[in-house]
Order: sequence, then C-alpha cells, then structure tokens
Amino acid sequence: MSWDARRIAEAAGAELVREGGGSREAPPAAAVDTRALHAGELFVGIAGEREDGGARAGEALAAGAWGVLVTPEHAAAAAATERAGAVLSHPEPLRGLQALARAWREELGASVVAITGSTGKTSTKDILAALLSGALPTAASPQNLNTEIGLPLAILAAPVTTRALVLEMAMRGPGQIAELTAIARPDVGVIVNVGPAHLELLGSLEAIAGAKAELIAGLAPGATAVVPAGEPLLEPYLRTDLRTISFGEGGDVRLLSAGADGQVRIADGEQIVELVPSFSQAHNLRNLLAAVAAAGAIGVRPSGALEVTFSAMRGQRSELPAGVLLIDDCYNANPMSMRAAIDDLAAGPHGGRLVAVLGDMLELGPQGADLHREIGAHARRAGVDVLVAVGPLAAEMNAEFGGESYSFADAAGAAKAVPAMLRPGDTVLVKASRGVGLERVAAALREADGNLAVSGQR
Repeated sequence: MSWDARRIAEAAGAELVREGGGSREAPPAAAVDTRALHAGELFVGIAGEREDGGARAGEALAAGAWGVLVTPEHAAAAAATERAGAVLSHPEPLRGLQALARAWREELGASVVAITGSTGKTSTKDILAALLSGALPTAASPQNLNTEIGLPLAILAAPVTTRALVLEMAMRGPGQIAELTAIARPDVGVIVNVGPAHLELLGSLEAIAGAKAELIAGLAPGATAVVPAGEPLLEPYLRTDLRTISFGEGGDVRLLSAGADGQVRIADGEQIVELVPSFSQAHNLRNLLAAVAAAGAIGVRPSGALEVTFSAMRGQRSELPAGVLLIDDCYNANPMSMRAAIDDLAAGPHGGRLVAVLGDMLELGPQGADLHREIGAHARRAGVDVLVAVGPLAAEMNAEFGGESYSFADAAGAAKAVPAMLRPGDTVLVKASRGVGLERVAAALREADGNLAVSGQR
C-alpha cells in the first residue's frame, strides 16, 4: 500500500490541511531542525525552550520538504504560502511524529531490537548492527537518536528494505523507557547493565533498575529479554511469559576465550560462536556478548571477522604524529563507564606514561563527591601516571589519587595546558560527562600534535 499525504496524516493522527508531496512506498524520513532537513523529508515543528519550530514551516517548505507537521496556527500560515508541499496539522506535533513512527514500524515488519543501559548502549548498538548487517538488511539509530524525539526519527529513517532495526533508548527519569517501548514495540529488549547514572534524578540503583526494566515490562508476551547474568536488581522484573537470555559470566551467552590473534570464542547456549572483532577492550567484549545474544534471538548466528565503526567520542584511538596515543571517550561518563575506560587505558600496549584527563561525572546527586574520589583511587590502582581533573567534582579525584595530578576549573583551561604536559610515547584518555565539554581538550591535542614532541622534551 502506498503512502500519500492523506494516509500519512491519518497515521499521524493529524488533519490534512493541504495535499502535496505525492505518493510514495514509505513515509518520508523526518527532521525537527531546518538546518538538518534534506529535500523530500517531513519537517516536524516542535516547540522548544527557546523557539517554536513550527514557526519555521515556511522555511522548511522552501528548502524542499515533502511537507510539514505543525500546530494548527502554523499550519494555516504554511498552507497560505505558495511553496509546494503537504501541510499536516496536529495540536501536539511530537505526538503525531511518534504515531507516524509507530505506524511505520508496524508496516515495516522488521525484527526490532531495543537497547538500553547505564553505559555501553551505543557501543552495543554499533556492535549488533555490524553483526546483523552481514545476514540481514539492517538499520540502526544514527548517533544518539535515542529520546522521545530521536527514536521516532530513527524509525522513520529506516528504508523499506529493512529486515532488522536496532534502536537505542535513553532514559533520564521514570516513564521514559516505557514511552519509547510503546513506540518501538521491540521483539527483543536488551538491558546492557544497571549502574549509578542519573542518581541525582532517581535517587538509588534500585530506582534506576526499575526505570530500565520498563523495557521488559513493555515487551509483548513471547518476546525476548536479554539481561546481564546474575543482576539481582533486575530479577524482580523478569517475566515468565518472555524468553530471557542472560549474558556474561555464568550466563547463557558467555566468553570462553580471547586469543592473542584477536579471535574470541563465545558460548551461545549449546553452540560456539567464533569471531574476530576489530576491538579488544574488556567492556566492549562484554557488550559483544549482549549483541550475540540479541542476534541469536532473531535467528542470526554470526561468525568470522567483525568490523565495527563505533560512534564518535566513544573510545576512538588516534595515533598523533608526535608519538602520543589519544583515546577520545569524552561523549559521556558515569562511575561505571569511567572505571571501564581507565581499565582500558591501563590494559592497552604503551611505551610511555598513562595520562588520564577526567572531568566531572554529572547527575550523581549527594553521592557525587564520594563517587569521584573512588575514581581517583581506581586510577591509582590501575597504574595511571598522571591525573588531570577538570571541574569542581573531578577535583575530588586528586585527593585519593596520590600521584602527579593537576586540576582545572573547566575544559578551556585544560585544553590550553594539557598539550604541553605530554611526552612522546604517552597514552592519554579524555573522558567526562557531555556537559563538561572535554572534546575541546581532544581537539587541542589534535591541533597541537606537531608540537607535542618538542614540549615533551623540556
């Protein structure tokens, strides 16, 4: 059945104010920002804190949008223009976007896997998409389209040929995963882990587990839940009417060996999966187990070489010409992911010092200072040589670190100073919560890399 303006309006629960756009085999991909809009897409005008996106409906049509989905007042203004394109009216355009995405998910008929967790969900999404793509036409959430706005955009971006759809789900409070699950209606729900992220908002690990477990609660009977083996926080939420697959030590899917040649052997129930992934970090090998479990749940048994391109600022390694290895992991951070990144820094081959540039971990609430001090102690135990703390909370790390350490109030100060601290052969990790902006430090290192060797010889 083709998708014309009338059918798209009906699926979105919107009023068709003006025909246009023509008939197509799938609803158009959507955009909520005219700067990111491509010709032929549906522009959805959502009211934000600073601006009502619906006011840009005419601009979107002028840019070649298939049509616009906006509030009645903006729809009337858009329909009055001579610019071509369909005009759809909805009192809550975001709800219309979500309804349209839900309709496309149902018609698409693909196997849908939803992934959430306190840390590692994006990397697990990237790994699973790579595992599936060799066997099925696969689409996955681009970058961080994992919210009540981003997830519908990811679904609508899936082409009609998609047979496997991998969706990431983010959470900052109760009810949000439930809302996303209702839109995506996944066949497989993956919870990568439960850790102290968003403690300030949720108050306890138990509350975090309950929020993540909304994914389990939202699965249809007969669907599959993939969960960490032996995670007591999730046990109250497991359901007898679901197929449950555990991963990790003692689980249904577990790592048997990781060879020096890069080959890993994984037990998947009674079967052995042999892969040669393009990564070797311990935390990503654990994420690989979750991905293998999810792939198996939709009938894909991977084998052989596995090349994964991870999303930006998620542990990318760059060998700088001056002889410094940069590990750019500054997209986000919480105590669980921070420890994993430090362990990865310590485990990798290195000929010089281990330098950790670590910023504030945000949204940890009253426990924030203690959790930062624990990270300082962990860095000391892991063998970090130099600790650079960025931000007022990160400064607490230095108290427990005990070695060579520095403290900066913000990313701008660190970006000016860190390049001059490094020597040829050093390995430097850059990691913090997104709000700290440590990408400025990573950028400064790349820009100054021609001078690092000189500054290191002082």
